[in-house]
Amino acid sequence: MTTRSHNNLPSTPADFDPDVPTREQILGLLREANAPIAPAELARRLGVDPGSVGFERRLAAMERDGQLMQNRKGALLLSTKLDFIAGRVQGHRDGFGFLIRDDGQNDLFLPPKEMLKVLHGDRVLVRPAGSDYRGKPEGTIVEVLERRTNKLVGRFLNERGLALVVPEDQRIKHDILVPPGETGQAQHGQVVTVEIIEQPTRHTQPLGRVVEILGEIDDPGMEIEIAVRKFDVPHEFSAKALARAERLPSEVVKGDLAGRYDLRDVPLITIDGEDARDFDDAVYCERVELGTGTRKRAGWRLIVAIADVAHYVTPGDALDADALERSTSVYFPRKVIPMLPEKLSNGLCSLNPNVDRLVLVCDMVIPATGAKGGTVQAYQFYNAVMHSHARTTYTEVWAALQQPDGPAARKHANVLPQIQDLYALYQLLAQAREKRGAIDFDTVETKIVCNELGRIQSIVPYVRNDAHKLIEECMLAANTCAADFMERSKHPGLFRIHEGPTPEKLQALRDFLKTLGLSLGGGDKPAAADYSALLASAKNRPDAPLLQTMALRSMQQAMYSPDNAGHFGLAYPAYAHFTSPIRRYPDLLTHRVIKALLHGKRYVPNALEDMPVMPGTAKEQEHALWEKLGLFCSANERRADDASRDVEAWLKCWYMREHVGDVFSGTVTGVAPFGVFVTLDELHVEGLVHVSELGAEYFQFNDGLHELRGERTGMRYRLTDKVQVQVARVDLEARRIEFKLVKGVTYEGLRKAIKRDSAPAPERKPAKPKAVLLTDMSKMPKGKKAAPKKHTAPEKPTSARSGKRAAAKHGRGKRH
Repeated sequence: MTTRSHNNLPSTPADFDPDVPTREQILGLLREANAPIAPAELARRLGVDPGSVGFERRLAAMERDGQLMQNRKGALLLSTKLDFIAGRVQGHRDGFGFLIRDDGQNDLFLPPKEMLKVLHGDRVLVRPAGSDYRGKPEGTIVEVLERRTNKLVGRFLNERGLALVVPEDQRIKHDILVPPGETGQAQHGQVVTVEIIEQPTRHTQPLGRVVEILGEIDDPGMEIEIAVRKFDVPHEFSAKALARAERLPSEVVKGDLAGRYDLRDVPLITIDGEDARDFDDAVYCERVELGTGTRKRAGWRLIVAIADVAHYVTPGDALDADALERSTSVYFPRKVIPMLPEKLSNGLCSLNPNVDRLVLVCDMVIPATGAKGGTVQAYQFYNAVMHSHARTTYTEVWAALQQPDGPAARKHANVLPQIQDLYALYQLLAQAREKRGAIDFDTVETKIVCNELGRIQSIVPYVRNDAHKLIEECMLAANTCAADFMERSKHPGLFRIHEGPTPEKLQALRDFLKTLGLSLGGGDKPAAADYSALLASAKNRPDAPLLQTMALRSMQQAMYSPDNAGHFGLAYPAYAHFTSPIRRYPDLLTHRVIKALLHGKRYVPNALEDMPVMPGTAKEQEHALWEKLGLFCSANERRADDASRDVEAWLKCWYMREHVGDVFSGTVTGVAPFGVFVTLDELHVEGLVHVSELGAEYFQFNDGLHELRGERTGMRYRLTDKVQVQVARVDLEARRIEFKLVKGVTYEGLRKAIKRDSAPAPERKPAKPKAVLLTDMSKMPKGKKAAPKKHTAPEKPTSARSGKRAAAKHGRGKRH
């Protein structure tokens, strides 16, 4: 047997050598030193041999990639970051990704080879690296600034002794290898939470250990357990928060009534949904006379009482810390993850009927006539104690208003006059809303009905009646007063801002409207009234839903900010969230500001843990803190929405698995280069018809018209088109439903069929005897064998845009 010399062994890349410090360790040390370091000194600090071949190769590779550079004395220092772009990695289910830039400019495309280095959510520095073949700007990752994914949820698989976890989040394409002894006794196929113990590199898979076993994939409620971990939603209160909640009283104590107005004799009522458990607002209104003498005129007094959460959740305590971390309650079908422990959200702070509760009141005066009719003329805030006189529902209130002698009206006879007054005020507020030009989108919302096991039973349209709108208008009035109070007092706080369309989106909308012979008024800066006029003019058009969708897509997303920019959609110059402190942290912050102003003080929130000390004056530092809080709460609001949508998608996929092969009518609700999205008219479920299923030809995607058009036949598919589809496939892990187009009965086809049926029947010739299919082999004639019938599948189109590969190619330019 021969032996090989060590000098003849194949060289091992530095990235594979566990004894060589990682790039992140080297960059971290240089960043801390903040000065050039000689290679020998760098090796000493890192605890490696300066003459190590692997270490030298690592440094050379980092210089080649632009991470390090040498000065004139040969010392190493960090490369200048002027040409580098910082941002967050957003993965795509097809393996590539995008850099969401911190500066807000256009995203950079990250090819699959770059995504091997990182996980979805990591913060990185990227060097622009030209463009791909379609002209999209690309980037090369040169440094990982922060690893954001330290835990994830997925399916545990044990295949031939190799244990790994396949992430549930399709944006993460790495399988997590689990070393022996780190499996936590998980069984094949179970859903687990894995902790990352070694992050991925370009040449190595991430390693992890199983820290939690959630159960089997089909266990009831598993979709919620997955979603809260997938989107990192806090779902367990800290021990300190629970202990703090337990120390609170179960009822209002006498000492809490000092300095409060007593509204217990005022017939305030709550109006909520049938399944609501936390009641944070109560309302009451009465007719009043405004002015004196000849200037006397009719008006309304509206009282909106909101649970005084700020009295029990004080700044900096454990309850406040947990509430800030969540920022909002998260609503799933059959389950809610509350912002506050149940003792507060469903008990002490919930305005339950026939019990005393502490509230912060917005007391408003609204003229019934004149130029200011339907708008708040005067308001005041004060602390009070109330006693809810009835817990009503939207359905009951609407039934009582429609049938004053019906069972719902008799059930709430003691507060029926107040309900009727509230409705009369609502009609006045609705007129003012229309006069103001606020946009009212007439969208169809759906509600998922689940059985006792948590499985979806049906999907029903959620109808908003005037009782919903009544409460909505009352809350809007109180919210505008809160914003006005902060602005007049020149006290910083969080406004709910909704800015108008960007120039790019506005131009895209105008180009689309031009193709339909329509136009949007307002020039370069249209107002909400211009949008309302457009939607009103197209109300009776068959493509009205399409126009509404396009108008909605042209607008920016609402968010929280200390800089008041007004609310475009509601047409308010100032707007804030005040009416839901049980389930939204910005509302709690608004309460603290108002209560501080009532006592002649100033409220400054506690700094976030990871927020550095900002330079500038105390006023500038305070503004920076409010701005950080606004961004933090806005991000957590989107996180909650993403988790809720993920659970809904899971339930809909589970539901549709029972309908594979069934045919439904639907409406095209989205168009992309790789296909069209269709929403079923009956089940309100959306799925994809891939471009390869549209026909054996090449389809061109027109972004401005939102349509796919066939080059040969001119066949086109666009928003709001009616189609018939068959459920072809359901991918539960990807939350994806795939449809196939089915030829329906057209008018022309029906006309031809009628003409054919009315024509005289031709003279028929004697029919030939039919062949009999014999399934019993004993009855087959001797000497002959039954030849198997061949089934040939129709050929799939071989267009460049057909197949799953096309979806990945065309997905490069967009984030889905």
